[in-house]
Amino acid sequence: MITIILGPPGTGKTEKLLSLVEEYLSKKIHPSRIGYFAFTKKAANEALSRAMHKFNLSEDDLPYFRTLHSLAFRRLSINKNQVMKKFHYQDLGKKLGFSVAYASYQDDFGGYFSSDSDYLNLISLARVRGIPVEEQFDLNEHEADIERDKLIIIANELERYKKEIGLIDYTDMILKFTQKDVAPKLDVMFIDEAQDLSLLQWKMVKQMWQKCDQVFVAGDDDQAIFRWAGADVDSFIALEGKTIVLDQSYRVPSGDIHNLSINLANRISNRRDKIWRPKTSEGVLRYHGDIHQVDMSSGEWLVLARTKYLLEDTKDFCEERGWYYNFKNEKSINEDTFKAITDWEHWRKGQELNYDAVKNIYGHMSSKKVNQAHKLGKTLLKDQTYIMEDCMKDYGLNTNDVWYESLDEIDFRTKEYIRAMRRNGELLKQEPRIKLSTIHGMKGGECDNVVLLSDLTENTMRNFEKTPDDENRLFYVGATRTKKQLHIVEPKSFDMSYPL
Repeated sequence: MITIILGPPGTGKTEKLLSLVEEYLSKKIHPSRIGYFAFTKKAANEALSRAMHKFNLSEDDLPYFRTLHSLAFRRLSINKNQVMKKFHYQDLGKKLGFSVAYASYQDDFGGYFSSDSDYLNLISLARVRGIPVEEQFDLNEHEADIERDKLIIIANELERYKKEIGLIDYTDMILKFTQKDVAPKLDVMFIDEAQDLSLLQWKMVKQMWQKCDQVFVAGDDDQAIFRWAGADVDSFIALEGKTIVLDQSYRVPSGDIHNLSINLANRISNRRDKIWRPKTSEGVLRYHGDIHQVDMSSGEWLVLARTKYLLEDTKDFCEERGWYYNFKNEKSINEDTFKAITDWEHWRKGQELNYDAVKNIYGHMSSKKVNQAHKLGKTLLKDQTYIMEDCMKDYGLNTNDVWYESLDEIDFRTKEYIRAMRRNGELLKQEPRIKLSTIHGMKGGECDNVVLLSDLTENTMRNFEKTPDDENRLFYVGATRTKKQLHIVEPKSFDMSYPL
């Protein structure tokens, strides 16, 4: 029996699934007979951790709480040395005359392949959709300049390369899983974020259903934002079975924000109809002509854009104002630099520092501040600690001034930025309170205050005109990340924007 659980934003889909897991455990079903398969490694690990804590179980008790790729890896008894890695793709690129700087399967995006090679990306997309590369090329969905004949050659050579060396990739794992029919026999299984499964993954889970008594498929087609990577939302929409709609959001505020969210959802032409209620507390929706009009001087903030490069102005704005932020999963100040500053201040107050700390400090000083012979820490002993007076006497240190005078290898702009953040009371030892991200990168996330940039690039504008549902879903996801306030920034050009 198949039960479909539709989980609009913030309606507690994971909590619902875990409550169902608890129900089955209370029926004395052994944990090893329960399967919980999530789209991303992060989601799978979260479900595993919560189940272990809630039900007092070990990881070994729950062997089938994992991603689909991880399940295939385990059931096929594959070892890591058999899996294609970045250097293999680079080796292939050298042999065939095309450049590959990076190539990997993204656990945060359900194991989808990502590379700077448009040829490899298109080949991977064709494979997860189960169609020949020629057919994928003829769909004309790609934006890069790709030669059809070259694409076919690379696709054929990639398969030959893997066969010669005895390697497989993530897509091969799913294919071999279905070909060998190694699905475990389960009493009940849960598929989370099912709207993001590829056609190939749908074949895998449907094969697993044949050996399972009860199946729960959870997701939200309105939040299906990975079609560009091969997600097949149509399979989710067409799925038949008993349907449960989780209709109470514990995240999205009532009033204008909820109304805007529903308006965006109703723009999606191909969807499952569903009605959900917001929180009782009313949120604040504001529009701004420019990012500089948004006051992010306090509180937790999430700034979302369609693509990373559209966040560059916001990054500069945060630095101008002295606000601490995270961009591309990196803090706005280098960890070693911040440690050098804090260690220097402790050092000036008489504390002792170990070898690594002193060496790091020396690395932020010019030869004017520390003698070149001592700069790399080669004269320091690794098993000793040092007070500042010792280093000024015997280890080449020529200054005990404040950090922004002494650590002169830190550039002026960075110094001024750090000093401004300290004046603003930013907590630099903690995670930044402002996060800059693409909408894709924050699916599933939430924040008290969300800023949504409405700009589109040329490529995304073309995609919007060609397949509007993709962008409608994406901005629906963006608008529904907020718990209190939503700030919409008007675009630089209304001809290159999503209408909000």
